[in-house]
Amino acid sequence: MKKKPILSLTLAATLSIGTLGTGATFAKPMDSVQAPPIHVVDHKVINKISAENIYQTIKHLSQQPRVAGTESEDQAVQYIKEKFESYGYDTEIQEFTFVGYTAPHTVELSIDGSDEEFQPETFTYTVSGEVTGGLTYAGLGTKDDVESVDLTGKIALIKRGSITFAEKVLNAAEKGAVGVIIYNNAEGSLSGTLGEASEDYVPAVSVTKAQGEALTAKLENGESLTATINVQGASTGEKTSHNVIATKEPTKPTRANDDYIMVVGSHHDSVAGAPGANDDASGTAMTLELARVYKDLPTDTELRFVTFGAEEIGLLGSSHYVASLSDDEINRTVANFNLDMVGSKDAGDLVMRTLDGEPNLVTHLAQASSKRLNGVATSYGQGGRSDHVPFAEAGIPAALFIHSPTEPWYHSPEDTIDKISKEKLQDVAEIVGGAIYYVAKFDSMGPKPKAPKKQKAEQELYHEQNMK
Repeated sequence: MKKKPILSLTLAATLSIGTLGTGATFAKPMDSVQAPPIHVVDHKVINKISAENIYQTIKHLSQQPRVAGTESEDQAVQYIKEKFESYGYDTEIQEFTFVGYTAPHTVELSIDGSDEEFQPETFTYTVSGEVTGGLTYAGLGTKDDVESVDLTGKIALIKRGSITFAEKVLNAAEKGAVGVIIYNNAEGSLSGTLGEASEDYVPAVSVTKAQGEALTAKLENGESLTATINVQGASTGEKTSHNVIATKEPTKPTRANDDYIMVVGSHHDSVAGAPGANDDASGTAMTLELARVYKDLPTDTELRFVTFGAEEIGLLGSSHYVASLSDDEINRTVANFNLDMVGSKDAGDLVMRTLDGEPNLVTHLAQASSKRLNGVATSYGQGGRSDHVPFAEAGIPAALFIHSPTEPWYHSPEDTIDKISKEKLQDVAEIVGGAIYYVAKFDSMGPKPKAPKKQKAEQELYHEQNMK
């Protein structure tokens, strides 16, 4: 069943002609129709949307970070499930496992013979341990650098650059080092990742360029320094995360669109240390609110409202969800609306991102909706790094909704509820809600277009570059 391409083409043509104005010349499809005016269709959705509901849900979710695989994420999953169920949805919790890293709670460095008070950073996947040894300079930590240095029982002092952090640690450990200190080659602190877990790592921390150069100078002057690294609480192991799925079957199956599936989604996890009010309690709360709005609206299209786990560590939840779909479900899924960071008062304007930077059904629907509601079509551009990516890679029309540029406290402890704009929440929810309803509404509320038989309509595209 290959309905998806026909739906994309037909709706794109109709939306271009019916709702995006007359500034361009179009080849009109034979069976196209005008899009219903805003007061006929859109108000059935937008009059039900409450930014206050979204705000209060964000407030609840952002009381603490929701790191994937932790108890706080589990609490968020249960809360989301209960909210879906309170609206009357049968809700599925989809479990998946992954190898995850727990960051250390203690990272300390002291060096006898130095008056410096160190505040070291650590590397993702570094191991726990308290080790003491003579500090020894090992250049860039390449195999050639460590070959001529006795590192047995020592702590290697290594400069950033040339090879990966993991290679530096492994090269030093292979030569007998019990710990590694890597110093920056640029101003500022240094944090990074070793890439993956390894039993061959030794505790590793980082210091600034100035601190590393000062230590190197002491060693070159013949001073003897003893270092102690203390890293506690770091661990790597199998963890469990969850997706939460609420499905609205067609209210009364018809011969029109009851085979189609539309997915509205967001990720409910956050990064460590960040309450994640905007990233992405905002998208999660909006997904929940749209589910509430749509529960009692007559629709002839299957709607799935999904919140994904473990987005922040590699789009794991959305990848698992898409991988779990049958070929038939993938073929019937005509749109994915990905809501990620949709409420910060300190971010820029709303934009859409598609994986390839090209327009698709989602961008057309949303541009038409924003044109009807605001008089201006939301711009689009290219972008990945969020949960629309696995959908796009499976051939499903998908777009990320986000404000650009992002707020200054992205991925920080300052991503809190006081930074959220109710006006932005209302705006995005109305645009997405109206876009979905254009497909999901019953035919009796306004005819839907049929596939053009010979002509392909030109499409009025509002690309982000052209909007600036």
